[in-house]
Amino acid sequence: MCRWIAYRGETVPLERYVTEPAHSLVVQSLQAKESVGATNGDGFGLGWYGEREEPGLYREVRPAWSDENLKHLCRHIQSPLFFAHVRAATGTPTTRPNCHPFIHGRWMFMHNGQVGDWSLIRRRVEAMIPDEFYTSRVGTTDSEAVFLAILGAGANADPIAATMRTLTTLTELVSTSGTTEPLRITAALSDGRDLYAFRYAYGGSANTLYYRETGSNVVVVSEPLDMDRGFWIPVPPGHLVAARAGKSLVLEPLPEVPRLAAE
Repeated sequence: MCRWIAYRGETVPLERYVTEPAHSLVVQSLQAKESVGATNGDGFGLGWYGEREEPGLYREVRPAWSDENLKHLCRHIQSPLFFAHVRAATGTPTTRPNCHPFIHGRWMFMHNGQVGDWSLIRRRVEAMIPDEFYTSRVGTTDSEAVFLAILGAGANADPIAATMRTLTTLTELVSTSGTTEPLRITAALSDGRDLYAFRYAYGGSANTLYYRETGSNVVVVSEPLDMDRGFWIPVPPGHLVAARAGKSLVLEPLPEVPRLAAE
């Protein structure tokens, strides 16, 4: 399974969370401790917000540990809100368009998990994407399709409600597809102002998710960036984290979780 970091707070160099910590995302790309597979070498990506409305994006198919550019980029790019992701593919090719994060306009998204047996429901999931968003579909992953479906479900008006509408439909599709493969959505979503992270599963256990809050700085991670677990708070299954501009961090149960859901 993939590993990722989402940060919102004071403007900091990306290296503070991506490359410097003892158990940084680069280390996790080789030696993840809370993943089905220890290695996440099927590409990586960075997405960050700066002076423009739309986020900057850098994605590469090489493993994070072998890209000499990554350390330099993280040292010099500074941002108040950024995503970083190392990928472990679940059946789709290792190509740059399939690496996370994904962007559309000012929105950015990344994901760790799977959407049942993707081959059984891909066409129906892609049918959830309105035409105005489908033009941004350049890869083949379930993650990108889920992102565009969330945008099409009304993320501009209410990101949480749009995500829940999408999760409800995905749960129904997976539960009726005849597969024993689970739906696992551990994802981060942002419009450049607010950060949302979701931990949800149907038909299996939810992938790990933690957060840490220091003053106005919030970092959400697939697994802690150091060995001092006392500072990292687990996000319970079926919950979300919301770090909104000018507001206190919120940890709360997902609203209207589908009745079919099973942790």
